[in-house]
Amino acid sequence: MDQAQRRILGQSLSVPTAQPKRKRTSVMSLFSKVSWKLRFQKQEPLKNVFFILAEKAYDPSAKKRHMAIRGLGTMACETPDKVRKYKKIVLDLLVHGLYDPVSFEVIHESMKTLTIILGKIQGKGLGSFFVDITLQTRTLLDDDNDNLRYSAFVLFGQLAAFAGRKWKKFFASQVKQTQDSLLVHLQDRNPQVARACKTAFRACSPFLRQRKEYSFQNEEDQRNSKLCRQLDVEQRLCHFFHGCIIGT
Repeated sequence: MDQAQRRILGQSLSVPTAQPKRKRTSVMSLFSKVSWKLRFQKQEPLKNVFFILAEKAYDPSAKKRHMAIRGLGTMACETPDKVRKYKKIVLDLLVHGLYDPVSFEVIHESMKTLTIILGKIQGKGLGSFFVDITLQTRTLLDDDNDNLRYSAFVLFGQLAAFAGRKWKKFFASQVKQTQDSLLVHLQDRNPQVARACKTAFRACSPFLRQRKEYSFQNEEDQRNSKLCRQLDVEQRLCHFFHGCIIGT
C-alpha cells in the first residue's frame, strides 16, 4: 500500500481508544481484510480502495457505514479525479447516507462529504440528486443536534450556488419553505450555526428577492384578505433579508 492509500484507509478506519475492545477488534479486522485485498490486487489500488469503501457504505453496521463515508471524503480530498470518475456511484452512496434511518453520525458525515465533493465537481452533473439532497438537507436545518444544523446550513448555502437554470424554480420553492428556519437560526444558540445560517441566506437571497414585487391579477384578488396578508408577509420577509445582507 502506498502512502495515499494508507492515509485514506487510516482516516476512514480510525477508532477512538475509548471504544470497547470488541469493537476495536472488529474495525482492525476490517482494516486487515482491506489491506489483504490490496496486496493481491496491484493494478489499480485506489480503484480497489474506492470499491471496498463503497461496499462498506451499505454495511449493516452503522459504525462501518460512518467510516466508509469518511473514507470517501478523504479520497475526494486526496484523489479528486478518481471521485469525479465514479461521481454517480459516490453521489448515490452519499444520498443513501443522508437518509440513513438510524445513525446521525452517518447523516452528518454524508453532509460533510457532499460539501467536499460538490465543491470538487462544482455542482456539475448532479441531475435528480440535486432534488434528493436539497429535500433532506432542508429537513435538517432545525435538527436538535448542533453539528447536523451547522453542516445542513453549509450544504444548503452551497446548493444555492449550484441550482442553475434547471433547478432554479424548484430551489426557490424550497427557499420559500425555509424562510422561518433562516430567521430563527440567525440567532441560533450556537454561534457557529448562526454564522453558517447567515452565509446560507446570503447565498439564498436571490431566490428570495425574485419574489419581491407582486401585483394583483384582478379585483377578486384584491378583495381576498388572506391573499393580501400572505403577500404582505412575504414582502416584509424579503425586505428583512435584503436589509440583513446589506448590514452584514
